[in-house]
Amino acid sequence: MKFGGSSIADADRIFEVKKIVEKFLDKKPVIVFSACFQITNWLIEAGENALNGKVNANKIIDFHYKLAKSLGLDDYKIEPLLDELEDLLRGIFLFKEFSNRIKDKLMSYGERLSVRIISDFFNLQGIKSREFDAWDVGFVTDSTFGNALIESQTYANINDILGGLREDYEYTPIVTGFIAKDKNGIITTLGRSGSDLTASVLGAGLLADEVQVWKDVDGVLTADPRIVENPKVIETLSFNEASEMAYFGAKVLHPASIVPAMQRNIPVRVKNSYDINAKGSMILSDDYISENNLSKNGLKAITSKRKIILIDIESTRMLGQAGFLSKVFNVFEEEKISVDMIASSEISISLTIDNRYNVQGIIDKLSKIAKVHISYNKSIVSLISDVKKSTSIFSKVFAILNNESYNVQMISHGASKVNISFILEDSEVEDCIRLLHKEFFD
Repeated sequence: MKFGGSSIADADRIFEVKKIVEKFLDKKPVIVFSACFQITNWLIEAGENALNGKVNANKIIDFHYKLAKSLGLDDYKIEPLLDELEDLLRGIFLFKEFSNRIKDKLMSYGERLSVRIISDFFNLQGIKSREFDAWDVGFVTDSTFGNALIESQTYANINDILGGLREDYEYTPIVTGFIAKDKNGIITTLGRSGSDLTASVLGAGLLADEVQVWKDVDGVLTADPRIVENPKVIETLSFNEASEMAYFGAKVLHPASIVPAMQRNIPVRVKNSYDINAKGSMILSDDYISENNLSKNGLKAITSKRKIILIDIESTRMLGQAGFLSKVFNVFEEEKISVDMIASSEISISLTIDNRYNVQGIIDKLSKIAKVHISYNKSIVSLISDVKKSTSIFSKVFAILNNESYNVQMISHGASKVNISFILEDSEVEDCIRLLHKEFFD
């Protein structure tokens, strides 16, 4: 069971989470917690302020002391961590360094504080619990600070350390999400929303009955509720569909979070911690492709990935010559840039990348073999769908786009059996999604 920051935003929410956990104690749960709501952002802000000469963690310290007091707890477990936090901020100030390695250590305090407070509260409330930093239950990653990858030995480690609880459930484990350590014992993070991944890895390592991800929405939705007024809950979807949704913009799950569960065929259930009676969504094996939640027109969900970069690469010199694609993608490999969408012809390639990348290295290298044109502020709209009905889907989609004079700049269809994607201007995307959702779901 994983609970995000909004689920433990204050003492009242933590009390509600306690009541949810109590309902599942007969299932021998392992619980994963994020940092409390906004704490990770506050930690990053405090680090940036320290780098610029202002060391002040009062907002973070006051929040946790007040939270512990409101839950009837002593400060003895969190006080040493808060002292460490202040020391780290002073170090950032003195050495004028705020690298990704230091940032990972700084951000780790959010989860480390929340699990200690919640474990103490659970014990006080009669739920025998024990808190763990993720590395204490066997999490090992590579050294990619800010977005570390789980090492394969983690799964066996988890089973060795927690597997005995299958037979003798002496306590409820409370584990930090989002954080781990590399092989050198240095703290790493799994990327924002990485607590979902923590839960999925734990589930896979223990061969759990299911992984539950508790959010502040009723489940996986047909569209972003910040854009569409009445999105529907998708009751069942496949791992493949959920992966495509997550990668192409759906915020309810971390893009990589369901992979460990998928590899071991463990169902993932998405539930609302604010409404335990809401049915939620179930993510199941790709062998189970539900027809129940497609609209009558074959669509399951609409997602978007905003502010991406569109790159057009053209070279008439490569006409009829082997190796053009190889040369292009060698450049992306050298620059360590991941590509989202691709469309190609004999002499040209169009592709998209995330706007966090610096494209100058690509331009410099590719300009030696081709003309390169870069376009910013584009967006990918993805239709999670039954591609067997793509003709019908395209018919409706292009009628709507034509009526609104939206110009589709690129299409990806066929590479994925559950996803049709196209590129629009970023400024057009929200209206487009509202119109498409109304057509397919309302």
